Amino acid sequence: MPENKKPNNTKKPKFSPYWIYGLILALFLTFNLFSGGMGSSTGSSSTPAQFFNYLKDGDVEKVEIVNQREAKVYLTEEAAKKDVHKKSVKPQLLPIAGKSPNYQFEFGDIQLFQKDLKDTIDNNGLSTEINYKTETNAWGELLLSLLPFVLIIGVWIFIMRRMSGGAGGGAGGQIFNIGKSKAKLFDQNTLVKTSFKDVAGLEGAKEEVQEIVDFLKNPEKYTSLGGKIPKGALLVGPPGTGKTLLAKAVAGEAKVPFFSLSGSDFVEMFVGVGASRVRDLFKQAKEKSPSIIFIDEIDAIGRARGKNAMSGSNDERENTLNQLLTEMDGFGTNTNVIVLAATNRADILDKALMRAGRFDRQIFVDLPDVRERKEIFEVHLKPLKKAQDLDTDFLSKQTPGFSGADIANVCNEAALIAARNGKKSVEKQDFLDAVDRIVGGLEKKNKIITPEEKKAVAYHEAGHATVSWMLEHAAPLIKVTIVPRGRSLGAAWYLPEERLIVRPEQMLDEMCAALGGRAAEKVIFDKISTGALSDLEKVTKQARAMVTVYGLSDKVGNLTYYDSSGQNEYGFSKPYSEQTAELIDNEISDIIEKQYQRAIDLLEKHKDKLIELAEVLLEDEVIFKDNLEKIFGKRPFEKDNTIEIEASQEEE
Repeated sequence: MPENKKPNNTKKPKFSPYWIYGLILALFLTFNLFSGGMGSSTGSSSTPAQFFNYLKDGDVEKVEIVNQREAKVYLTEEAAKKDVHKKSVKPQLLPIAGKSPNYQFEFGDIQLFQKDLKDTIDNNGLSTEINYKTETNAWGELLLSLLPFVLIIGVWIFIMRRMSGGAGGGAGGQIFNIGKSKAKLFDQNTLVKTSFKDVAGLEGAKEEVQEIVDFLKNPEKYTSLGGKIPKGALLVGPPGTGKTLLAKAVAGEAKVPFFSLSGSDFVEMFVGVGASRVRDLFKQAKEKSPSIIFIDEIDAIGRARGKNAMSGSNDERENTLNQLLTEMDGFGTNTNVIVLAATNRADILDKALMRAGRFDRQIFVDLPDVRERKEIFEVHLKPLKKAQDLDTDFLSKQTPGFSGADIANVCNEAALIAARNGKKSVEKQDFLDAVDRIVGGLEKKNKIITPEEKKAVAYHEAGHATVSWMLEHAAPLIKVTIVPRGRSLGAAWYLPEERLIVRPEQMLDEMCAALGGRAAEKVIFDKISTGALSDLEKVTKQARAMVTVYGLSDKVGNLTYYDSSGQNEYGFSKPYSEQTAELIDNEISDIIEKQYQRAIDLLEKHKDKLIELAEVLLEDEVIFKDNLEKIFGKRPFEKDNTIEIEASQEEE
């Protein structure tokens, strides 16, 4: 580029209507200041006594009485040359302004002043001219009369903009646009970087939504065989599994207009606004058809109708839902608009919304399995400076039950831990520490614990480790620590086997391992404490589920009292008799007590090894799988798919 041609980077200021308001205000002030005319200059201040002295001496040529409260004094030419009056003579700024008064003062009673003035003139035979004048400020009075109206209009505009949810232009920005849709439009002019390549795992869900995108790109491929484009797809799954991410990928892949909004965007304080926004949304979508509408968290407006007895007859949320039902499959619908929706509470949605013809497909987005977790790790590890020998298989196996959002959090937390420790790359131990941080909470090494409490915690955690090591179906141990984390004084990490079905003996072994902590306290100290609260809560829930949900109790039989719809019409009473309730309570108690006694028997049998393990834990504060193998030997129920914990030697 030539040197004399420089790019013009100077940004011109944008025009604002407030400039006009400021200009009008400046004009008002200008007219107000100069409203008295160009000759309305003020004279030097004086007093009535001084004035009458000047008058007696014959120095006063003219007196102007203004508004019956102020006097302006004009001296004769001879008097103006006197030394005593030199300060009262001011130079004229403008020739056309006329003669300025030499003095001015205010007086009290007009009648008394007129009498004194007349008597002085008559007694001294003076020819002083007396004029009366009324001065008005027209522009100032106009400004004062308009000011209340300006304030009222300004306050009204401010309140209306605040109520309408924004002070800018566009839909919803002003009171007259409050019924407009707040959907954000993504089209070919809007860059959306997310694509299906960024969505790891979720193969089934991706295949479903990819087919919808293909429907819109190549409709003839399907309609030529007589098929119809599905009208809607509902993404259902736990939080953090990637429902919204999947919708973002659809927006990035589809070359059609994509309208995105949340279910709460339809809710407003005014009656009828939600239904109006639904109508406007579908009107815009039909104008740009073929198009896709994505409603995130649709349960905000899609909750089942008529369930809340306290709501009035004109429920705004129900009106919004009714309008949505009509737009999706009413009398005059358009088939070129596809609706995607996401929720993690599908059980509370209205049945009319869930039927075929509105949401033809329900795509379940479940928690990822070990293979999918590996793919998710590979996506989130791309921006990190990771160690060369980092094993993603190992990481995926260390995070059972983690959602995609949890894995993203693990990767970010690991990078923060590595940076905190001054490392140049993120290593395996950083990921293990990140998992510990997320699952157990932050370490509190400065928490004050008495030696007796620390010993009790050590034996409690050693009891868990011992019982789980001796039982076939208990989850294998990863790590045990007695360093306080979060609200717990100690913690044990296990690697549960990912099962699709669970048998009674597997549940009983897990319950026995959970009760191993309290059993160890009983065996060693012959006392129990409140430290087993979380264990008891877990065990009680498992036992109740065995009896009342899964039908795994011989005494209760093959019955379940679980309502999968979540809309039990008999919620005000128990779905079983008092005799059955007593039987359920006794059965739950029997299951728990048998496993507790089983744990005590196991620990009595291996009491010396339990004490040895607890002493190691008291000394090191952290033990790994290798420590148990040194004390107990190889686990008798070792399986082929068991993971070797390579981080066991990397002491924290």
